[in-house]
Amino acid sequence: MELAYIPSPSSGVIHLGPLPLRGYAFCIILGVFVAVWYGNKRWIARGGKAGTVADISVWAVPFGLVGGRLYHVITDYQLYFSDGKNWVDAFKIWEGGLGIWGAIAFGAVGAWIGCRRRGIPLPAYADAIAPAIVLAQAIGRWGNWFNQELYGKATDLPWAVEISDGVNREGGTYHPTFLYESLWCVGVALLVVWADRRFKLGHGRAFALYVAAYCVGRSWIEYMRVDEAHHVLGLRLNVWTAIIVFVLAVVYIVISARTRPGREELVEPDRETLRKDGKDGKDKTEDGVEDGDAKVRTEKGDEPETVGAGADADTDAESSSDAAAAKNV
Repeated sequence: MELAYIPSPSSGVIHLGPLPLRGYAFCIILGVFVAVWYGNKRWIARGGKAGTVADISVWAVPFGLVGGRLYHVITDYQLYFSDGKNWVDAFKIWEGGLGIWGAIAFGAVGAWIGCRRRGIPLPAYADAIAPAIVLAQAIGRWGNWFNQELYGKATDLPWAVEISDGVNREGGTYHPTFLYESLWCVGVALLVVWADRRFKLGHGRAFALYVAAYCVGRSWIEYMRVDEAHHVLGLRLNVWTAIIVFVLAVVYIVISARTRPGREELVEPDRETLRKDGKDGKDKTEDGVEDGDAKVRTEKGDEPETVGAGADADTDAESSSDAAAAKNV
């Protein structure tokens, strides 16, 4: 008899007054809001403008959702396209099923589009929002608790999660892998924040650290899960994905630190005061005056007088004085 365990919700639906909201979707939405809020604070601290993170998330979030769902459907195609399954269920994202690998990859594409439109370097943006993303993952994992899915092996530990009888699942108490991953993600966020402050990480290295640290935790947590999954050489597919992505992230950190040390000084240029001339590439001010034609204004605020014009006036004055002296002689 289990003395203690984590009970699962009797229903996966949260009622906000008359509005029903699935717990899985609620966790995803809450995670996005937290990520935008915290990402905005870190972006401003890096020298960016308020609201930029929200603007770029308009691109990144939809791309991430599509990518996460595609990865899940492709790697677990048997759930939707095998005999007796309905392929329409592949579009029912609210029932669960988002692959973080696809979400980050496609989300990065959306973020790149948003950054490019604003003239922002993607690596600097990625460094700023890395801890915010992993906190969103920590919150989103609780959606699995609402759906009673992705749990680990059976256990009688006090923090085991209770799973009720259902389709393709047997009631009992199991390792709450959703909780393990959620706590791991919080730890990764703290690690990235600390390392970023301590070493002034730049050029995408804070984001790469987040990816590498997450992969370490995902490897052993994935190994504990008992849900159906494809295996390659005796390991679950997601374990291999975590190993490969971990290696790539570490290689990037090493190469980036050698080739581009330090941190970006400018993360978000002021497009209102700096414009580019498409013909000669010279910087111009809002008045359209080239920097090479520097202006000098009088102390009284008179009309601007170019340096070249002033020099010519001095030359003319000297010539007049010489002519007057010659006449007097």
